[in-house]
Amino acid sequence: MLRDFVAIDFETANQQPCSVCSVGIVIVRNGEVADSYYSLIQPEPNYYNYWCQQVHGLTPNDTDDAPIFPKVWKEIEQRIAAIFPDKTDVPFVAHNARFDEGCLKAVFKVYQLDYPDYLFYDTLLAARRQFGHSLPNHQLHTVASACGFDLQHHHHALADAEACAAIALDLL
Repeated sequence: MLRDFVAIDFETANQQPCSVCSVGIVIVRNGEVADSYYSLIQPEPNYYNYWCQQVHGLTPNDTDDAPIFPKVWKEIEQRIAAIFPDKTDVPFVAHNARFDEGCLKAVFKVYQLDYPDYLFYDTLLAARRQFGHSLPNHQLHTVASACGFDLQHHHHALADAEACAAIALDLL
């Protein structure tokens, strides 16, 4: 069972994976939530696509004064290190990890940061294996509900990370 991990969720401002405009993380240690964190991020490139805004509701007004990604990621790294002072390889968990890992790699590249090859687990793939066709779909809110988690604010990065953590604790 996966008992130590960081559930992560990004929202993007536009179709560019590097355009992260918010992030939510939930740090799980020994199967218990040890910390959580949410931040708005000034996206790069800094423009908003209409459809992305419709999904998460964020606008330039929300992120014009937000920190840039490297500042936010430094805070995240410090929080993870505080919970896991002896571990450098804590895995990440995301629902549709290809998206969130792709965002993380892309924004690291934009800011010319060395990407540490984080290990990602995918709750979407786990849900497909576990539930198969017994669910109408494998979207985050559907799987969260099947795992007993009531996702109230879908597409808010922290709420989605909380749902992902609950799914991971149930399925991984």
